[in-house]
Amino acid sequence: MTSNHQILLARRPKGAPVPEDFKLVETAIPEPAEGEVLVRHRFISLDPYQRGRMDDAKSYSKPVELGAVMECSAVGQVAASRDPRYREGDWVMGGYGWQAFSARPAKALIAIDPKEAPPSTALGVLGMPGLTAWVGLEDIGEPKEGETVVVSAASGAVGQVVGQLAKIRGARVIGIAGGPKKCAFVKDTLGFDAAIDHRAPLDPALDAACPDGIDVYWENVGGAVQAAVFPRLNDFGRMVMCGMIAQYNTASGAAAAGAPPGPNLGPVVRKRLRIQGFIVSDKGWQRYARFRAEMLGHMAAGRMQWREDVAQGLANAPAAFIGMLEGRNFGKQVVALD
Repeated sequence: MTSNHQILLARRPKGAPVPEDFKLVETAIPEPAEGEVLVRHRFISLDPYQRGRMDDAKSYSKPVELGAVMECSAVGQVAASRDPRYREGDWVMGGYGWQAFSARPAKALIAIDPKEAPPSTALGVLGMPGLTAWVGLEDIGEPKEGETVVVSAASGAVGQVVGQLAKIRGARVIGIAGGPKKCAFVKDTLGFDAAIDHRAPLDPALDAACPDGIDVYWENVGGAVQAAVFPRLNDFGRMVMCGMIAQYNTASGAAAAGAPPGPNLGPVVRKRLRIQGFIVSDKGWQRYARFRAEMLGHMAAGRMQWREDVAQGLANAPAAFIGMLEGRNFGKQVVALD
């Protein structure tokens, strides 16, 4: 390739993103400086958090500037190196942005071995989503043998790992997903004990699946699912606040019009509940080597399954991203580049 292709943030969305919020441009391939590596992206990651970066609002990370490349992590191969740690052709995780090439400091990259697992898994089950699941369970959820764990968005990049790790720990796991195909995947492929379709009435389904209440709730979505789960938390229950995708397309993350009111938090005291949010970048990457070694062991032993939804070509990234926010993806959403 003789040029770089990028997708820029053309304007800030008003509600749900639309194709006009993005712009595809052609630019020069960047030149790596001393200590940097030029990464040719092979897969880029699409994740719900990127929706928040499109707003000009205070958050744990600054927003994408108008006219700048859309933020994401990428996996690719070294195209040129000005650091002795990497050679041309090496596979690395840590490329940046919705683009074909990026120049990155060598110290910011993580070498990956494509013989251990498909390179795209470094963006999913072996990447940030998998690490998020692992850290959230280890630090907050702490599922114990025989406890009941409920996972929202259970077929997604984070949810599918959460449930399987909880099963490995001996918990009984209930997944909530959208539609019969996703629910079948959660139960039959991932091995959850039961799957609930969030499009059907939730209250009777949760009563049937969780007759002894809920000990751990992994929150990915918020909205009606959270409202149904919250009253069923047991004493000393833990609620791991990972995401609230039902509110990402509304102003300042407010509840969507017509959505049920949030739960009454009074029972938090009476039930001694633990509700905690976390950002995996706070301290999760410091434990990445231990996480990766553990996960590779689970994968080799057949204890960890995963599914990816792969869009083809950088130009299709906006449509795939919009579809992901609408729940049309099935598994971890990535984009494969030529």
